[in-house]
Amino acid sequence: MTFSGRRGWRRLVMAALVTAGWLGFAANATAAEKLKVAAVFETPIEEPWVNQIHVALLRAKKEFDIEYVWSESVKAADFARVLHEYAQGGYDLIMGDSFGTERITRRVARQYPDVAFVFGSGLGPAEPNFAVFDNWIHEPAYLSGMLAGKLSKSNTVGVVAAMPIPEVNRLSNAFCAGAKEVNKATKCKFSFIGSFFDPPKAKEAALAQIEAGVDVIYAERFGVIEAAKEKGIAAIGNMSDQSGLSPETVVTSVVWDMWPTVKQVISLVKAGVFSSQDFGQFSFMGKEGSYLAPYQAWEKKLPKEVAELVAARKQEILDGTFRTDVDEGIPQSD
Repeated sequence: MTFSGRRGWRRLVMAALVTAGWLGFAANATAAEKLKVAAVFETPIEEPWVNQIHVALLRAKKEFDIEYVWSESVKAADFARVLHEYAQGGYDLIMGDSFGTERITRRVARQYPDVAFVFGSGLGPAEPNFAVFDNWIHEPAYLSGMLAGKLSKSNTVGVVAAMPIPEVNRLSNAFCAGAKEVNKATKCKFSFIGSFFDPPKAKEAALAQIEAGVDVIYAERFGVIEAAKEKGIAAIGNMSDQSGLSPETVVTSVVWDMWPTVKQVISLVKAGVFSSQDFGQFSFMGKEGSYLAPYQAWEKKLPKEVAELVAARKQEILDGTFRTDVDEGIPQSD
């Protein structure tokens, strides 16, 4: 039975019970059946990318009254087993990140066509039940680059990122493009640590960039802000509002809000109309899936004209009169 078939079957049963005069019983049975949602993550929950998914699902647990469980730091060798356990355990929806386990996740999903699989992926959806999403947050990354270009005194800004894959490249390139728009003399430096979560290595790469003259740095990975704090330079956080890590040095953060995506997915699953599709659009600024975090401690330090410049560009993005280029080519340092 397909996913939609299973949901359709439930609706038919409901209708039959109502016809038979068992409306009260049917309503109680439906109310008692919570949607069961599981998440499987390759990295620890503290890693910002998966944390944003986790935070959104915790919100869904409260607002949609769903059952939510998760597994973190799941290695590739165990990924299929964990997915099988959840699928066989009656879970209606399984979410997570699959960049390092793409083939494994898709293969398991095909074996359970009545379970909705929704995973972070740089590839496309697959019928009948594998949907995808991604962190399309290049728009606020561009805005943060504008800030960096205006704040840099050395005319040298940097990015320390995971690895040169499309999802990371488009953020890095957007940041650099924003900086160069407002300061033509800007030079951009890029470092890739070869890992999604290695704070010590990210810090080391950041320190090397700072030594080379970078005075505003985009912390695409955890560990960079710590280096910026030590050296007293401005930093841009990533994924969540990371001002709490260093209020004096974090100007703002490029925030990925997974709530619009999770809300849409769960609504479709609950309604029995889920289908394999790309939910990437729900990460765009226009859908409130991404934005620049408040300036916090920098509210008074940031020059008024710079704040106004960024605010004007933000409005143009929301109005659809300015489109941030999607450049997924491997960034090259100036």
